[in-house]
Amino acid sequence: MIFGLDGFTLFHILISLLAIASGFIVVGGFLSNARLDAVTHVFLATTVATNVTGFGFPFVQLLPSHIVAIISLVVLAIAIYARYFTGLAGIWRTIYVVAATLALYLNVFVLIVQTFIKNPALVALAPTQSEPPFAATQGVALVLFVILGWLAVRRFDAR
Repeated sequence: MIFGLDGFTLFHILISLLAIASGFIVVGGFLSNARLDAVTHVFLATTVATNVTGFGFPFVQLLPSHIVAIISLVVLAIAIYARYFTGLAGIWRTIYVVAATLALYLNVFVLIVQTFIKNPALVALAPTQSEPPFAATQGVALVLFVILGWLAVRRFDAR
């Protein structure tokens, strides 16, 4: 790697955070019925990039993070197809909103996992990530994203 593992890690973290931030703006656009084309391009591109760069770290076996990335890339392919190739006509509007919101949720899911792995206070609370604080955090995130997704589908008409 040109910048070494530390530089690659920093790059991966930065595009991941940009993907999450732009994703929240895109979902906010759904809620206010705004397309936000430029931010959508950033969100989709950085989310693809963060998933792809996740495979650039050394590994010897397929990890849960790789499975999440593969699922996310499939979801993103659907979102990209719906957004750029269907004109968001008919059911494709709903498919796009659900896929984009799901892609953002998967980014946040990984952020929560990484935060519980890297933050010493959270490691103490949930050292194996099977403890109630971790489950509660992921559960709250899931419920919030289901609500956001439902509201987004109802409010975004893509015109």
